[in-house]
This record gives sequence, structure tokens and C-alpha cells, in this order.
Amino acid sequence: MSLRAARPHPRRSRWARALLSRFGWEVVFEGLPGPHGVLIVYPHTSNWDFVVGMLTIWVLDLPIRWLGKESLFRGVVGAVLGPLLRSWGGRPVERGQASGAVQALAAGMRAEPWCWIALSPEGTRRRTEHFRSGFYHLARAAEVPVGLAYFDYPRRRVGVGPFVAMSGDIERDLEPLRAFYADKAGLRPALAGRIALRPAQDADARPAARATTRTT
Repeated sequence: MSLRAARPHPRRSRWARALLSRFGWEVVFEGLPGPHGVLIVYPHTSNWDFVVGMLTIWVLDLPIRWLGKESLFRGVVGAVLGPLLRSWGGRPVERGQASGAVQALAAGMRAEPWCWIALSPEGTRRRTEHFRSGFYHLARAAEVPVGLAYFDYPRRRVGVGPFVAMSGDIERDLEPLRAFYADKAGLRPALAGRIALRPAQDADARPAARATTRTT
């Protein structure tokens, strides 16, 4: 998949900021730590997250790519929405080829001078007991930091918090995520997923962790 950067859109940025401000939203962003990384967006509990999230990307005016479910880009829906979503930075998640997709994304990130990819680790608006592990494997394979992006509906804040290096120690790596997101609430708080990986996914991550050098 192409990760080519888009042109800046200062007018769109100003329009998106004005619209979010009109509805009481504040964008919190202090910059990125480098030219490559993964942004996880949590909690994802409502379709409104897409609207707020897309406007936020436009406010930042950065060529952030985001991953969405395949059904948005395939079939009848994809024929109508796919080209528009792609023009907005969207790319489909190929869940049936998870391992190959992660390696392809990692290679694409390394080949580009600037590449940040955003995704929802929950993978759905419904309550889940585990995160999907793709973000973790991608960050490890590409040796890039994970930025903690968030929606906080009670405070009407959206933004990016700290950046975390994935060491290969799953529990240690997830603790900063749990601490940071503890006071962030989605539109439907009861639907926020647990910040954990499935045990099988934990096991899958550890060999890769031993084979990959940690970066700061």
C-alpha cells in the first residue's frame, strides 16, 4: 500500500478547528517525537469517533494514515466510500493476512521519510476483552514508538498523549497505556475494551521481541 504523504491543507485545518471548537472540542497536541510511529486511538465506542478523529487529523494538518475495516473499502460500500476514504488517508486492514500485512506496513514505514499510522486497537465499537495485537507487532517490527491518541468525551478533549516504546515485555509495555487512559472516557464508556492482549498474542509477540533491538 502507498504511504505517500499528502499536501498540507491550511484552510481545511482552520475550518476543522473552528468546527470542533464550535461544538466545544479542544485538540491537545504538542508534536511528534520523530518521523515514524504508530498512533493507537482509544477508547473507540461510537461512530462519532470517526467524525471527531477525522476533523482532528485535519486540524493537525499532518499526512497521518489510518487503518479501517475492510468492509469500508470493499464491495458496494467500498465502491462509493472507498475513494473518498483513501483520499483522507484511509487504508483497509487485511485481517486475514495479519502477519504479512504487519511486515508490509513495517517495510513501507521504513521506506518513507515520514510515516505515522493511526488505528483503533479495539478493532470495533463493541466491548472487547482484548486489544488486537497488530499495533504492537507493527511498532516492534518497524522499531517505532506508539503514540497514545484519545477521545475524552466528558471533557471534550481529543489529542495525543505520551509516546511509549514497546520493549517486548507485554505487561510492562501495557501499564503506561492503562495509566494514561484510566481517566479518559468515550461517548459510551461501558463499551470501552480492556487494555490487554490475548494470551496467545502475548506468546506470539515475545519471540519477535527477542529478535528485535529496542529503540528509545
